[in-house]
Amino acid sequence: MSEALAELGGSLNDELSRHAVMRELEHRCDDVTHEIYNLTNRTFVPPFERADILMLAHSLDEIVDLAEETADKIDLYHVESITDAAKSMGRCLAEAGSQIASAADKLVDGKDLVEVLEDIHRLENEGDHITRQALQRLFETNHRTAADLIKWKDLYALLESTLDECESAAEIMESINIK
Repeated sequence: MSEALAELGGSLNDELSRHAVMRELEHRCDDVTHEIYNLTNRTFVPPFERADILMLAHSLDEIVDLAEETADKIDLYHVESITDAAKSMGRCLAEAGSQIASAADKLVDGKDLVEVLEDIHRLENEGDHITRQALQRLFETNHRTAADLIKWKDLYALLESTLDECESAAEIMESINIK
């Protein structure tokens, strides 16, 4: 999951399509998610409650699905230039992915997650702010075509949804850690 978000962030920053890589990462994540489901059902006593494990696996899979969908839409829409706001969102997502990986390691080791979870929450708030400003600029800019407006509104929504799902995964880990 962290690799997928880093890949998306890098592709946005470099303005290069990495959809094929993202698709492969998404398929690998699907395989891992299915294996987690199978292991959870076969393991007599998992380290955490089964429902929590399945909910976290689903949330992490959803993050990668949304990141791959974003890369797919960039190709589908033939986006020629990535906006500064999208690049900023990409950096937030890459950092959130790194923080989620750190939180997962800390969760397994039984360490405190507060600082990492606060950072993910901060990144999600930053992403909300970036998205609102980007949408405002999008609708204020008179030189955009209707097609560009629709494309970027959709892309910003996908980027924000991906970051929102990062926060959801962090909240699930927080809930597991409290138990």
